[in-house]
Amino acid sequence: MSATKVARTEFAAAIAQIANERNIAPESILEGIRQALVSAYRKQFGPLGEESHYIATVDEDSGESKIFKYPVLEMDEETGEVLKWDDKISEDVTPAGFGRIAAQTAKQVILQRIRESEKDQILADYSGKIGEIVSAQVLRMDGKTVVLDVGRGQGIMPPEEQMRGEFYRLNNRVTVLIREIRETHKGRAIIVSRAAKELVSKLFEREVPEVASGAVKIVDIAREAGVRTKLAVQSTQDGVDPVGSCVGQRGVRVQEVIRELNNEKIDIIPFTEDKSAYLRAALAPSENLQVEIDEMNKMVMVIAPDDQLSLAIGRGGQNVRLAAKLTGYKITIKSATGDVETLATGLEEYEIDTYEVITPDVRAILIQNKLTTLSDLARFKNRWADMEEIPDNQKKVLLEKVVAFEQEMAEREVLHPRAERAPRTD
Repeated sequence: MSATKVARTEFAAAIAQIANERNIAPESILEGIRQALVSAYRKQFGPLGEESHYIATVDEDSGESKIFKYPVLEMDEETGEVLKWDDKISEDVTPAGFGRIAAQTAKQVILQRIRESEKDQILADYSGKIGEIVSAQVLRMDGKTVVLDVGRGQGIMPPEEQMRGEFYRLNNRVTVLIREIRETHKGRAIIVSRAAKELVSKLFEREVPEVASGAVKIVDIAREAGVRTKLAVQSTQDGVDPVGSCVGQRGVRVQEVIRELNNEKIDIIPFTEDKSAYLRAALAPSENLQVEIDEMNKMVMVIAPDDQLSLAIGRGGQNVRLAAKLTGYKITIKSATGDVETLATGLEEYEIDTYEVITPDVRAILIQNKLTTLSDLARFKNRWADMEEIPDNQKKVLLEKVVAFEQEMAEREVLHPRAERAPRTD
């Protein structure tokens, strides 16, 4: 790669070998070298005037490199890009000793092309694995984003794909879902998820042979990652118990899934075409519910006895929210006296989505910081209260809700001290 010609086949053979082994077009390598040579020349011998355009040539056989200068005929005034030049008038401006610079530049370009080729190949491989689960190892934290080793490549897990309440420590192994290949500010990247509901279905497919074979079908999943999942299952073969298959003997199968999900609660519900029965099952563990269905408007009115009201709604409205998401109905829950206690549309992804006054920008900030429930907001009050990006009027709304929540918890503690309180099932 110097101004002195080398054996005809040496340079060409090296380019051809790299091109074949790495599946890179030879012209792509040569064009990269030509562009890099001009950049190296400008850096080494610049600044260069705008009246001239510089082009590098590389002999495809010998690798001999030269720099030529041409008069500029037309230039884009905004970008400074040369649009036309007089290719009839050229001047060889190759400096003495440029062969050494050319050799270094060519080496750098070839290594860069190899890295890009390897990355493209890895991305191509993983694009065929989208929707699959893999065991990954935590490599590092990049701000709030987790970088993981997923095998041949690295996976990126942004905050919205992480599980609430889960902390990722260096070298920890976790099961993740290959979500997509996404364009980021650093180029294309493998996006992995711990929050996707598909992760749950894939874990059951791995742990339950009946699900893997298709004897048990997962009809739908509603999930608030890190907290709770409702799973509707249906048998496709006579004599197969869909719920029992997923639970396993002594709960061994579902417990393995729960372990993989860091103790996330899982409700397994039998799917049935009887809408009333399906809705009651979706609202479990509450019982003795009166259900009125408006099929045309996909709305449901549920009247719950006073002793079942809190179970039907769930902590922070989570139970009814997941039931609405699972069944596809808007669910209104009333007390026995007819008072409307809560409404869930099924579109709420998190508890904070039920706060109509929260702006989309503030919602995004809270999700990035894993502050998606009233309990989170109360526990980490100092964290979000000091955030300058959250407007004061939004902080005021959140603080009012936190104060009311803390008062409710204090009253509950007085009525039912922790030592005497029965474990919650919601």
